[in-house]
Amino acid sequence: MRALIGLLATALAFASQAAPKVAVADLAYEQQVSQYFRTVDSKDNAQYGPYTGHSSSSYHEEEGNYSYVERGELRKFSGDIRGEIIKRGRFQLVQARPFSGDPESQAIYDVIQRIRDGQFPGADYVLFGTVSDADFRQDTNALDNTDSYSSVLGLTLVADFSLIDTKTFQVSSAFTAMGEAQDVKLVNGRDARISHNRGRVVREVSRSLGEDVAQQMEEQLGGGTTTFDVQPMQPALPPDEPARILR
Repeated sequence: MRALIGLLATALAFASQAAPKVAVADLAYEQQVSQYFRTVDSKDNAQYGPYTGHSSSSYHEEEGNYSYVERGELRKFSGDIRGEIIKRGRFQLVQARPFSGDPESQAIYDVIQRIRDGQFPGADYVLFGTVSDADFRQDTNALDNTDSYSSVLGLTLVADFSLIDTKTFQVSSAFTAMGEAQDVKLVNGRDARISHNRGRVVREVSRSLGEDVAQQMEEQLGGGTTTFDVQPMQPALPPDEPARILR
């Protein structure tokens, strides 16, 4: 009987173990921005006296392009990643704090320092992703033997992810995930304006990206079999005693 009670208590202890907690950081991005500039500097100077006069003028014009690096976070695509992680049930989700530093600095990519600064409170793991490619495109394709054509608005988003242990700073999982979607309109030559549903495209990209992230996490971490070091609670039962005959 005591052995049966011990087995039941052990089973309950395993069942009561909480899944590891993960915080999902917003996707970080970096892009090269180029802008055109043109400056004009014009000056006139005149001096006149009772017998002489003098005047001068100068003109300087400069134009060109200058480039700079823009960094920041994309918050549109993290919601479906969090939703898929909750749906799979492998992790508990905890809320990450927004990045509070200068978004133009490299600190946004220093996830180890951000963990030390307490930006992911209560998390056992942090899922950190960076955008490697984002491509909005619009194409038109003629339809044979008609005066109509198809107009396609598409978006592809590719991001690199790392799952980082907040205690050891080891990378437990690393992968590249992709989300893509498109909106197709059939139009004819009389249509003056084409209106694509840009919001729906972004929503579908976010959904497919979340599914790909959750799927790859499961594949790398053992297909749903828990591989994390979680110690079960030991049942607090007294040791078995030898049987005694009661008279």
